[in-house]
Amino acid sequence: MKVATWNVNGIRARQAQFCYWLARDRPDVVCLQELKAEPGQIPEQCKVADYVAFWHGMRAYSGVSLHLKKQFLKEEPVFTHPAFDMESRIVQASLGNLVLASVYVPNGGKDYAAKVGFMHQLIAWIGDTARQGREIILCGDMNITRTDMDVHPKERKPGIVGQRREERELFSALLENLVDVGRQLDPDNADMFTWWAPWRNMRQRNIGWRLDYVLASPSIAARAQSCKVLAEIGTSDHAPVMMTTAP
Repeated sequence: MKVATWNVNGIRARQAQFCYWLARDRPDVVCLQELKAEPGQIPEQCKVADYVAFWHGMRAYSGVSLHLKKQFLKEEPVFTHPAFDMESRIVQASLGNLVLASVYVPNGGKDYAAKVGFMHQLIAWIGDTARQGREIILCGDMNITRTDMDVHPKERKPGIVGQRREERELFSALLENLVDVGRQLDPDNADMFTWWAPWRNMRQRNIGWRLDYVLASPSIAARAQSCKVLAEIGTSDHAPVMMTTAP
């Protein structure tokens, strides 16, 4: 199984790159964030026939989507949104005992309280789902760096949003039920970043932050064979991340 996530920073600007990536890697599950488009504005070429998709977006702002390869499905998926969804920031689908979700956590720069509140509700929802005995894969742009290792030394700024202790403690609470698959498989990699500021060749120099994650229930994470940052894909300021698991 291949599960991938990508903050596209505007699906209309990235439509050709999205289609190229899907054709190249053929993930079974795709989670997108920051669509910046209402469902009616989604380019036709992004509605790939091999996938069942739910586009959950707003004009010029936020937005998430969830794409499931038809070959991967045993039944028609039902897409829903947890009650705490705001600004089109989360969509989920249940496949038997598995819950898949694409999430775009608020940045927090303009409304930090909203970010904290969203995280508290996300933690509670994941906890409730785990207590039901269900497996979970949560993918997306968390807008939080887990530790200092997840920020290039030149970008570490104590107290800045995205690196605050409170945010990292909330992330740790989320991981009481989930595993950070990328870090589990590559615990000592201090160069694993998924976002780079769009100036001074930051991406080419790999001076970035790790904001995009594949988080999974321990039972799924135990089957993970790889979880890679695909830094060569696209012109968004974020790179896709893709997990591959054993059957």
